[in-house]
Amino acid sequence: MTDLAKGAAAGLETSAGAGGQPVLDLLVDLLDLEKIEENIFRGVSPVHSPVRVFGGQVAGQALVAAGRTVPSERKVHSLHAYFIRPGDPSIPIVYEVDRIRDGRSFTTRRVVGVQHGKAIFALSASFQKVEPGLEHADEMPEVPAPETLPTFTERMRQFPDMAGLQSRPRPIDIRYVTDPPWLTRGTGEHVVRNQVWMRADGRLPDEELLHVCVLTYASDMTLLDSPLARHGVYWDLDHVTGASLDHALWFHRPFRADEWFLYDTASPSASGARGLATGRFFAADGTLIATVVQEGLLRVGP
Repeated sequence: MTDLAKGAAAGLETSAGAGGQPVLDLLVDLLDLEKIEENIFRGVSPVHSPVRVFGGQVAGQALVAAGRTVPSERKVHSLHAYFIRPGDPSIPIVYEVDRIRDGRSFTTRRVVGVQHGKAIFALSASFQKVEPGLEHADEMPEVPAPETLPTFTERMRQFPDMAGLQSRPRPIDIRYVTDPPWLTRGTGEHVVRNQVWMRADGRLPDEELLHVCVLTYASDMTLLDSPLARHGVYWDLDHVTGASLDHALWFHRPFRADEWFLYDTASPSASGARGLATGRFFAADGTLIATVVQEGLLRVGP
């Protein structure tokens, strides 16, 4: 493990509950993988995660590993991933990259994250050279501007019972447009859409792949709240346990992850202890920048 990565892991722990540029810089450090051999990279986790590695972190790190084997002029346009086993935050994750194909227009990579000799995560990503083509996109919903909405910290001051959620370091600034799901639980409301403004809480370097990886990290936040909100329940408050099972992202247009983007999510179906969630990312000017689909394991206890 590099000294930089050790500092990032420890720093996120000591910054628990904090946000802003210092915490964002630590996230950037975590995404700066150590190359240990050709096509093999190593990443670490912040030690504040006592049970398992955050899924968005694994997806972001795997995409970094894939991207570092691809020419910079080819841009990632999609990824498809499976969360196979819970990640152990106490040891590094080794990312093994398989160079599946280098074509004239497209490049395909497969990445497997390994701990304790077993695969914990698998990702396929496709990169494309920039080409002209047809253009259309959905319009962004009408929502209040992010600056008019309370911060996450301001929201959480009303809920001392959720101290565990408040104490986590937050490199992503989140502003709820719709009522947070812990507010609507038990009210009888069937919340069809969850909407939040997000941005990296500080300034990111001008590296396009890094911005894509930060959005990938953020895409695993609030997404599985959508199926829970349909039923008025919320994680530990209602004995709900769950985990991401698979995750797919399509990147449509360039963006900066340190500028506001709207995350508009919904759940079309839940069955068999699984919930499906879909999401759209819009830049502040209304441009559709990415689409996400995830299925998660959701078990509701008595």
